[in-house]
Amino acid sequence: MRGSRGVTGIALGVAAGLAFGVGGVFVKPLLESGWSPGAAVLARISIAAVILAVPGLVALHGDLRPLWRARWTVLLFGLIAVAGVQFFFYASLERIPVSLTLLIEYLAPIALVLLAWARSRRMPQRIVLAGSVLALTGLVLVIGPGGGRLDPLGLAFAALAMVGVCVYYLVGESAAAQLPPLALIAAGFVVGAVALALLGATGLLPMRFVFDDVAFLGGDAPWFVALLAVGLLSTAFAYTAGLAAIGRLGSRLAAFLGLSEVVFAAIAGWVLLGEVLGGLQILGGVLILAGIVCVKLERRPVTPGALGERAVAASAVAVELGAEPMPVTASLPLPPGADDGRAA
Repeated sequence: MRGSRGVTGIALGVAAGLAFGVGGVFVKPLLESGWSPGAAVLARISIAAVILAVPGLVALHGDLRPLWRARWTVLLFGLIAVAGVQFFFYASLERIPVSLTLLIEYLAPIALVLLAWARSRRMPQRIVLAGSVLALTGLVLVIGPGGGRLDPLGLAFAALAMVGVCVYYLVGESAAAQLPPLALIAAGFVVGAVALALLGATGLLPMRFVFDDVAFLGGDAPWFVALLAVGLLSTAFAYTAGLAAIGRLGSRLAAFLGLSEVVFAAIAGWVLLGEVLGGLQILGGVLILAGIVCVKLERRPVTPGALGERAVAASAVAVELGAEPMPVTASLPLPPGADDGRAA
């Protein structure tokens, strides 16, 4: 069961990375036609909120009280993981090169490893550290080293965007006990859309909409076709699949799987937009994949529950062999000060 759950989680994580990655192909025609980044983000999040409103209500069985009880989680997700990431990302782009902004934002998996290290005061396993180094090297090769001016405020905005990505993974892992994922995403999109609209109304996030036909996948299409594509596939589906992957894999592995978005974005730009994909970018993609594999190979500590399951199995074998069965307790006590493996 656990193996099947893990395989499903990996498939969902890769699907989310692919959906996020091709989002640039859908958004780029809108930006080239005159849309401001803030307007495109507000529109895609609003569309996703509308798409997921009914599924979110169905997941709640029409009862909105769980949303109120989890209101702080919803606000955190909507304001930081949705609106905050987008706002700080584009605020950073105004001050530092896009490659550097992307590189800092995608440091989120490394930050989660360091956070777990700080919280547990246990050094991560060597395989995780090796995976982190491989993934970071791959990121630099795929995105680029990010040369250019180093505006301190731009760097700070990019770092805040990275924090928002970390919040996305951490809330996605912890909120399952409070809300169904669909309900959390739908409510978070509503909160995020309202927050971005307020930022636009105050002028902090420029909003410019252009309702002309756009170049789309080799032809011309109405502006709303590209917008519906990014809202449905690269926002509603991507967030839903991403949170489902987090619930099955945990925040750390899901975050490293999220790096596949960078690889898929490069491939999509190459296949659909004719953008050149160099040898170093291909090598970078391979290194990112190797880093993900290393993190997946992390050995999980044995918990008391797992020890109990092994004891039950051993007792069953003993009975079959005609020996006296071993007494089994619900969980095995640990000596004082011993690590039970539940630390983050």
